[in-house]
Amino acid sequence: MSELAMTGTTEQFRILLSELQDHVLDALLAGRARSTTEELAAVAAETEADVIYGIDKISEEAILDWFSARWPAEQPVELIMEGLEGPPVTFPTGIPVAQTIWKLILDPVDGTRGLMYDKRPAWSLAGLAPQRGPSTNLADITVAVMTELPTSKQWRADRLSAVRGLGSAGVQGVSIDVRSGARKAFVPRPSGASDFLHGFAATARFFPQGKALLSELEERLWAELHGADPGRTPLVFDDQYISTGGQLYELAVGHDRMQGDFRPLAYAKLGFRSSLTCHPYDIATALVLTELGGVVETPMGEPLHAPLDVTSPVSWIGFPNAVLAAQARPILRRLIQEML
Repeated sequence: MSELAMTGTTEQFRILLSELQDHVLDALLAGRARSTTEELAAVAAETEADVIYGIDKISEEAILDWFSARWPAEQPVELIMEGLEGPPVTFPTGIPVAQTIWKLILDPVDGTRGLMYDKRPAWSLAGLAPQRGPSTNLADITVAVMTELPTSKQWRADRLSAVRGLGSAGVQGVSIDVRSGARKAFVPRPSGASDFLHGFAATARFFPQGKALLSELEERLWAELHGADPGRTPLVFDDQYISTGGQLYELAVGHDRMQGDFRPLAYAKLGFRSSLTCHPYDIATALVLTELGGVVETPMGEPLHAPLDVTSPVSWIGFPNAVLAAQARPILRRLIQEML
């Protein structure tokens, strides 16, 4: 497919993926209303990628129904999504992968664990890339859309979307009133801070495995950047948001100054065989932050590349601006070489 043809369809896909996530949002709100916490948190399956809970099954069924009814036949696509088993899933249904022109990677509910206990919003994530077969990777994503899946006491759900190459002008923010359906545009603005002092910044250490090692690395980072005096008021605040999409949102709207995930490196160092890490579908909307001028890269400061699949572990680090990235990057690179 020509670059011109792809450019001509980007707004179509932004709209389509937004409609898809509206459908997921509606299905989850309805499913939650008729389900208990125990039902939503029940383990439905365990895959190579992750544990699938009852709340995940609601969104998966909604997505497959939507694709069958709404995806345009003239834009054949391969769907990559956690929970899909068996042969490749394509739309129009059954078309050979070799005949698709797009590859779409989805995380229907990123942040399941927080949402199923009604603690914190999750996110529905989608990244669309031209089909390049097995070599298709995160760097190929052309359109990214992410929609907040709110807790029961939350009336507002935010959506961010981006088109590659348009910069901040191509990033759209919309707030959705889930009570009435009313929508209002807003402009996401990452932090312009030049240091980490008195701001939120963290790396993922959600689970017991590897927590001590990851905490030590982060403590050494802050000590080198801002000093280590245990008697002083804390200078950097921690926030463990169990959702990669949520972490990217916090960076994109100016709440956080660093978020990242080194768990794959730590688990490999410690000999853990764990699938509970970041995967490509979790980080599929990094385009939103980078188009806003933020930075998403490997912990070693290199461009982020990973195949669009549901099993590859991804280590990453993100910053709202290049100044903060430049401050932390050389220290992180050295600490990772020493510790991981």
